[in-house]
Amino acid sequence: MAKIHRLDSRLANQIAAGEVVERPASVLKELLENALDAGARQISVDVEQGGTKLIRVRDDGSGIDQDDLPLALSRHATSKIRGLEDLEAIGTLGFRGEALAAISSVSRLSLASNSGDQAEGWQVTVEGRDMAPSVAPTAHPRGCTVTMRDLFFNTPARRRFLRTEKTEFNHLEEVFRRVALSEFQTGFRLSHNQKVIHQLPPGDDDTLRAARVARLCGRAFMDQALTVDIEHAGLRLHGWMGLPTFSRSQADLQYFYVNGRVIRDKVVSHAVRQAYADVLYHGRHPAYVLFFEVDPALVDVNVHPTKHEVRFREQRMVHDFLFRSLHRAIAEVRPGEGQHGEGRPGDAAPAMEEGPAPSQGHMALGTPASGAPGVSEGPRRSFGGGYGGAFSGGTIADGARQAGAYGQMVSATPAPGGDPEASHTPPLGYAVAQLHGIFIVAENEHGMVLVDMHAAHERITYERLKRDWAEEKVRSQPLLVPVSMAVSSREADFAEQQPQVFQRLGFMVERAGPETLVVREVPALLRNADSETLVRDVLSDLLAHGSSERIEQQLDALLSSMACHGSVRANRRLTVPEMNALLRDMEATERSGQCNHGRPTWTQMSVKELDRLFMRGQ
Repeated sequence: MAKIHRLDSRLANQIAAGEVVERPASVLKELLENALDAGARQISVDVEQGGTKLIRVRDDGSGIDQDDLPLALSRHATSKIRGLEDLEAIGTLGFRGEALAAISSVSRLSLASNSGDQAEGWQVTVEGRDMAPSVAPTAHPRGCTVTMRDLFFNTPARRRFLRTEKTEFNHLEEVFRRVALSEFQTGFRLSHNQKVIHQLPPGDDDTLRAARVARLCGRAFMDQALTVDIEHAGLRLHGWMGLPTFSRSQADLQYFYVNGRVIRDKVVSHAVRQAYADVLYHGRHPAYVLFFEVDPALVDVNVHPTKHEVRFREQRMVHDFLFRSLHRAIAEVRPGEGQHGEGRPGDAAPAMEEGPAPSQGHMALGTPASGAPGVSEGPRRSFGGGYGGAFSGGTIADGARQAGAYGQMVSATPAPGGDPEASHTPPLGYAVAQLHGIFIVAENEHGMVLVDMHAAHERITYERLKRDWAEEKVRSQPLLVPVSMAVSSREADFAEQQPQVFQRLGFMVERAGPETLVVREVPALLRNADSETLVRDVLSDLLAHGSSERIEQQLDALLSSMACHGSVRANRRLTVPEMNALLRDMEATERSGQCNHGRPTWTQMSVKELDRLFMRGQ
């Protein structure tokens, strides 16, 4: 075996660069983070040939003193941490002190700076095999300019792995977008091959923040996004989350920041996915720009070389907070006063990537569950007798039987219709007609509302069944023939030590041997399901995550199927009072903007759009 020897500085830095510098976008990420840590309020980025030829980042931050410049390009040299206590509560984006050294080992790098206390600036470069720093005076205002040229010029093997200029610039622009979304009080400029791509002014008020998000994520996203700001027990979540009807075929519009750092985390992804699970169209992905603030001591950012991943010390608490916050925000979305955005006919289908779905982007958030704002007691009483009478309480079994009552309902006394021009017109207005036995045409203050009656009633029935089921809790049913199943000794030990976990989910599981369990009771609604597979999945979840949503998912799927079969069908002719009752129930029902399968239930066309169709006023 060869003798052990110490690597020279350049080779050691090039090895480190393999973890830090993957492509030009990686270089830009490190340089932007350094600029923000220096307190920059204006950052300018110039790029040539997708970043392979040139990346120059200028900032007006605190700068670097002349004496510290040689250290700036050395490995493990940083001003951001001094001891272990700093590492345990990191409040900066960078902290390892490896980025500049790694970049300089695989490119031609120069750093010019002026801390503001000096009459002139200074520039440092590294040369030779040992990467000795060389400092020289230069004209430079307060701040820093880092110039990187000819990435991987001395490592041709790695240069061959770079993609086309367009591809590399797309990656680089995505990094720029992520950083620009995290610091609204800082202005950013990006140019590529002497052409300005982005010019983002600084500003931390709501209008400028929304304008930047719209510029970077698209106006369609902002038109179909909810504003979220929730704080509890030292945790805060704020930002924008797209409506379920504004979904994407890819997870390409998802930005999540922890204390200003963009991250990818399994706990976060799972919480967001669960929050959208009941309303998202199959195979689609939600869109969001969310900021999560937590005590730095409760999150470890030193778990990955690129700092894209973090580890929360209280994962369960974080997961529950994120899930409950987002789930509640989605549940509160319903037609409300102030919803007057222009609808886009034909864009309602979730498959439309760029155009917004139904114009629900201005829905009121936080309306009380008892009824939608703006609905007067008169119309509510008038329309509540016929349609609403079919669901007046009862057990979940009664609710399941009554789910089809709507189809046989006949209104003996037509309820009086409201005046569409009244000052208290409900958000969805008043029914005018039924179209092809499928759609309800209604009129509100802003124009015409079109409702898919089956999809809307399906969501209303589903939410009622879920509420009834939750109030009665999980009821168990004994199996006529208990199911015996072979498991590992670890799984058998857990089931024996934690029987209350299974009981809360509606199961009775007993240990019958060292590696054998017997299932004697199952949830009543899931009596026809595969009990053995369900118990195995629950055991796996409990051992891996400490909790399981398998039962809830199975129950939701069953209740959804019951709601679908029990909802009013197409070609069922409804009276005007029945149609109005359906509209009022939509206004009072959580998640009424989507059916159980994630499809939109209604859309709005404004008077302006109707005028445009017939060229009125032109």
